[in-house]
Amino acid sequence: MDYLPIFCELKNRDCLLVGGGDVAERKARLLMDAGANVIVNAPEFTPQFTVWAEHKQLSLVKGDFSPALMDSSWLVIAATDDDQTNQHVSQEAERRKLFCNVVDAPKRASFIMPSIIDRSPIMVAVSSGGTAPVLARLLREKLEAVLPQHLGKVAQFAGQLRQRVKDTFTTMAERRRFWEKLFANDRIAQSLANNDPAAIHSQTETLFSTPLDNQGEVVLVGAGPGDAGLLTLKGLQQIQQADIVVYDRLVSDDVMKLVRRDADRVFVGKRAGYHCVPQEEINQILLREAQSGKRVVRLKGGDPFIFGRGGEELETLCEVGIPFSVVPGITAASGCSAYSGIPLTHRDYAQSVRLVTGHLKSSGEELDWASLAAEKQTLVFYMGLNQAPAIEKNLLAHGMPAETPCALVENGTATTQKVVQGTLDKLAVLAQQVQSPSLIIVGRVVGLREKLNWFSNH
Repeated sequence: MDYLPIFCELKNRDCLLVGGGDVAERKARLLMDAGANVIVNAPEFTPQFTVWAEHKQLSLVKGDFSPALMDSSWLVIAATDDDQTNQHVSQEAERRKLFCNVVDAPKRASFIMPSIIDRSPIMVAVSSGGTAPVLARLLREKLEAVLPQHLGKVAQFAGQLRQRVKDTFTTMAERRRFWEKLFANDRIAQSLANNDPAAIHSQTETLFSTPLDNQGEVVLVGAGPGDAGLLTLKGLQQIQQADIVVYDRLVSDDVMKLVRRDADRVFVGKRAGYHCVPQEEINQILLREAQSGKRVVRLKGGDPFIFGRGGEELETLCEVGIPFSVVPGITAASGCSAYSGIPLTHRDYAQSVRLVTGHLKSSGEELDWASLAAEKQTLVFYMGLNQAPAIEKNLLAHGMPAETPCALVENGTATTQKVVQGTLDKLAVLAQQVQSPSLIIVGRVVGLREKLNWFSNH
């Protein structure tokens, strides 16, 4: 271990910062956030330092570095653009046995400043010992994505409950189980983030009064259209906290690789014309696993509330009082169109978007085709591949021009994405060139694909 990682208490303690430029500004922000009394010494200062000084957030000492400035210091940072000055500061700090950080010169420093993830009172620091700062920053960004923004509030709330937990649960095992349930309870976390005292109280009392083994819940998570990078941060956090993940065919393998490794996985995939698990049985799986005390994530492709039957699944849980929450996802219409270079709206071509289910009756009579055929809108048909001939026939019959551009997007946002493009009067023929899952986009905006396609040549 090249460095001992420690966290310093700097509140109301003098810290000397030598340097008045942009780099020094970044160091000053960190020291002020830690509550230090910051003294900044430099011949010149950026305007931001002057603003801070006017608001009495720090003190400025204009002029060349003087070792006497260290007399009251607990910590020193050298952040000038002059190597000799930085070295002088380092030597004087060493002589006084003060810890000193030298910017961009870790070998001259007695301490280094790591990349920080701040979820106060939870703090995470990442360092490469000065050898690879960009790698440390990238690791910090990954951790930022995993740790919820409201984590600090949850930690503070836990501190308020410690004595009550100790009085309520007599064994360490029971207390550990309670804390695990609390920290995995997304409803309490969300209420804390929203500063909702009534909800916090209600959910906390439920947590204390319900037997520990029966406090399961369900989180409905939208996985997005395929590209794992389109999974939301909150969605990622949920699948990494799950005890069990119930997922369908439209959830990509790349997304499933992000699921917590020791979580149970239940595949309930569906494909056109074949349902390997009936919807009612899926509902019962969610209910059964939650009632057994598990944290269940129902992972659905796209957005669960847009042609995803998410509402039906949650209704079952409502009837028996199982707590649930919803994490929306990027729906297929948005993801597939963006990755195809097709804007869903455009000031000149489309002022509205219609999302339409492609599960049509043979006659197609259940849809308002006259409204769908109106000008200056974009139509997106979900699950409409087998109904492409009916879609073509009905739109043409209700006045949509035969030359209206259309596109079919297969495996949208994935590396295997395929897009075929043509006109409305050829839609049925185009549909024979792609396979499910595919999305149909109809409207003048499709004509922009030639200019705006950025993702794939297919």
